[in-house]
Amino acid sequence: MRQVTVLSIVLVILIVIVIPSLVVRSLGPSGTGKEMRNVKVHKGEDIPIKVYMHETNQVVEMSLEEYVKGVIAAEMPAEFDVEALKAQAVAARTYAVKNMVFFGGPGLASHPGADVSTDHRESQAWTSEPQARQRWGPFKSDDYWKKINQAVEDTKGLILTYGGEPINAVFHSTSGGQTASAREVWGFDYPYLQSVACQWDQKSPRYQDTKEWALSDLESRLGADAGVMAAVQNGSSAVAQIIDHTASGRVAKVRVGNKTFTGAEIREKLDLRSTDFSLELKGDKMVFKTTGYGHGVGLCQYGANGMAKEGRDFRQILTYYYTGVALKNIHGT
Repeated sequence: MRQVTVLSIVLVILIVIVIPSLVVRSLGPSGTGKEMRNVKVHKGEDIPIKVYMHETNQVVEMSLEEYVKGVIAAEMPAEFDVEALKAQAVAARTYAVKNMVFFGGPGLASHPGADVSTDHRESQAWTSEPQARQRWGPFKSDDYWKKINQAVEDTKGLILTYGGEPINAVFHSTSGGQTASAREVWGFDYPYLQSVACQWDQKSPRYQDTKEWALSDLESRLGADAGVMAAVQNGSSAVAQIIDHTASGRVAKVRVGNKTFTGAEIREKLDLRSTDFSLELKGDKMVFKTTGYGHGVGLCQYGANGMAKEGRDFRQILTYYYTGVALKNIHGT
C-alpha cells in the first residue's frame, strides 16, 4: 500500500511539474517568430546578440548597440545627416530584434546558435570600427564614428512595431521617385510596407544608370531558348519588349526573344540596379536605363537623407516610409 502511495505521488509530480516544464523548454524562447517574447530589459542594460561572421566562419557575441553601429557603418554613407543615420539605426535594431532568439525570434537558420549574419545576402551588412575607419581614411574617421555613436545613443532601444510586434524593417538605397510595396516585389503583403512617393532621393549618385549588353551576351545570360539571336536574324525589330508594369512603375514582365521574364529575373540575370528600367535596341546591343537602386521596399536611404536635410527628424522619416508603425523601446521606457 505504501509503495502504491509513493508511486502515486511520483506520478502526480511528473504530471503537474516535470512534464509541463519539459514541454515549455522544448518550445524554447524562439517560439514561432511571430510574437515578440516579453523580456524585461532594464534601462542601460546591454543586450547580447550572436553574430555569424561570414568571413571567418565564427559566431561572435557582442552588445546589440555595438552591432547596430557596425550595420550603420556598412549600410549607410556616414556623411549623411545624423537624423538619417538615426532612422537607419532604428531600422537596423528592429531587424535584429525581430530575429534574435532572446526576444522570441527564429535566429539564423543557416547557422544555428547565431541570430544574424554579417553577410548582406542573408542579413544586414556589418563592419567593425577598425574596418570602417580604414575605409573612411584618417581625416574623416573620427567625425564619422562620432556621428554613428550619436545616432545609436540617441535612439538606444528604439524599434519599429506594428500591432505591438517588430516589423520587417527592410530598406534600400534609392527608390527612384516611388517606393515599392512588398506585395509587388515578393508577392506577399505587409500593411506597413506600402508604396509611397519619394521626391528626396534625386541627388543620389545611384539615381540613374545605363548598362549595355551585346546581344550574344544577352542570349548567353538569358539562355539559348530565349531565341535572342534568332529574333535578330529573322529581321525582327522587337527583340525585346516590356509587357507590364507594377503599381509603382517598375517592370513586372518583359519579353526577350521568345521568352517572358519578370522584371526581378532580368535585374538578377543582367545585374541591373533596379527593376525600374527601360530598354532599347541599338545595333548589336541592348541598352538598359535604370532608375533607382535596390528592391525599392521600405526605407529609402537617400530619401531619408533628403528628408533630414529639409528638417525632418528620424521619427518623421520612419513613419513616412513604414506605414502605420509605432516606435517602442525594448528597455520599457
